[in-house]
Amino acid sequence: MEKRLILAIVLSLIILLSWSAIISRTHPLDNKGVITDNLSKAPQTINQEKVLPTTPPEETLPTVIFEQDKIKVGFIESQAAIKEVFFKNYPKGDLILRNGFAINSPPLNFKKIRSTDNSITFQHLDANKKIVKEFIFSNTGYELWLEINVQNESSSSLQIDLPLWLGILDFAPAGTSSQFQDIIVQTKEKTLHLTARKDQEFAQLQFIALRNRYFCAILQPEKIDTTGLLRKVDAGKLQAGISPNAFSLLPGAQMTEKFHIYLGPQELHLINSINPQWSTVVYYGTFDFISQILLRTLEFIHRLVHNWGAAVIILSFLVYLFLFPLTLKQMRSMKEMQLLQPKIERLRTTYKDNPQRLNKEIMELYKEHKVNPFGGCLPLILQIPIFFALYQALMRSTTLKGANFLWIKDLSEPDRLFTLKFSLPALGNEFNILPILMAIGMFIQQKISSVGATSSTTAEQQKMMTIIMPILFGFIFYHMPSGLVLYWFVNSMLMLAYQFRIRVK
Repeated sequence: MEKRLILAIVLSLIILLSWSAIISRTHPLDNKGVITDNLSKAPQTINQEKVLPTTPPEETLPTVIFEQDKIKVGFIESQAAIKEVFFKNYPKGDLILRNGFAINSPPLNFKKIRSTDNSITFQHLDANKKIVKEFIFSNTGYELWLEINVQNESSSSLQIDLPLWLGILDFAPAGTSSQFQDIIVQTKEKTLHLTARKDQEFAQLQFIALRNRYFCAILQPEKIDTTGLLRKVDAGKLQAGISPNAFSLLPGAQMTEKFHIYLGPQELHLINSINPQWSTVVYYGTFDFISQILLRTLEFIHRLVHNWGAAVIILSFLVYLFLFPLTLKQMRSMKEMQLLQPKIERLRTTYKDNPQRLNKEIMELYKEHKVNPFGGCLPLILQIPIFFALYQALMRSTTLKGANFLWIKDLSEPDRLFTLKFSLPALGNEFNILPILMAIGMFIQQKISSVGATSSTTAEQQKMMTIIMPILFGFIFYHMPSGLVLYWFVNSMLMLAYQFRIRVK
């Protein structure tokens, strides 16, 4: 039974790791309009579908760089839009927006008109209107404000609608880079984490955000009567943005729209310090609640020991202690099952042609010796949500990014003891020692815990499971973050040490 349960866990690992994103269901609404110039005296509304403005390829557009202590921002000058943000305190830390905070409109041509230590300003001017976009950055780094001022330069009323795009996510590239992308929509009623690549709209928007594996961009309008927009760009791209209600601007009049923005790492304490409402962006999937507890515990331990690798080891020890009463029950159950195995084998021989009688006799045997055949399952079952919660937390959290331990250069990546000059099937050219050590430890653990079998068939099955299971786990863990593998390895070694102890007794 233990072997079948472990096999079920392996299959669960394969399925859940392959499908880590859950698609939320939403309800599309009607489309709204875009900025229009009206040469008549009476304001009119022209409804058009909101799509990306036609522009040359991004690579050919002139860029302007704005830089502070923590971030470096690349602007597409003609769109007054953010192409990419680099985070200096994180290795390989970047967030690609492509057209971040671009105004969807008939062709606009912005020029940078000024720049200070904390702000950069762009202006578009034509015969009918002047649009000024000013990005104001905080001194602390990741918080900023966007002010968009529109002035009617014509002698006619203008009907103004300012759909503002937060950015574009590209789901086409395969691998972890696209796997961890999603869009977060917070309305008055609910929070949605979306990966569905289709046109959608959301009324009563409070804020909208997009994120990659480690970083996120959050856009919150000052006006509460705003609609969230999702638009499919092509087969692999989805853009997110907002659309406030349209308004009429009289000749010579002007108006200003204000937006609160976060561009930075998905660190809960940072986001909470700016706006606690945005905390829903930091989400770790199905077991989010457990992930948050484990991550906060890990950060607390790190403040004591000042080493992330040591913190992971201590966390693994704490989880082991938490589950120890159940683990003890599991070990005792396994030992009792070993003692009963010869009697069970004799019953199988006696009632091999009567399965119903066989099951009844086995259950009577368990009852007589007060053995619970499922007594060893609970610790393994409880490890599943803990494991996946930690997996989601470590795969997204910036806490382990760039952290080293012993030979491991980055605990958020495989440990890569060295690189081979050739590639192996399914393994690649990286030699990761931790998953191999974990598989060896699991093999020894399986060998020790194997129930003695009297029949050759059962013995052969146990032998196959003892070999196959460590190999399967080794493959599953081979390309996982070394911090996660370290956690599982330490937990397995603690289990193995206790098994040795009770075996000696």
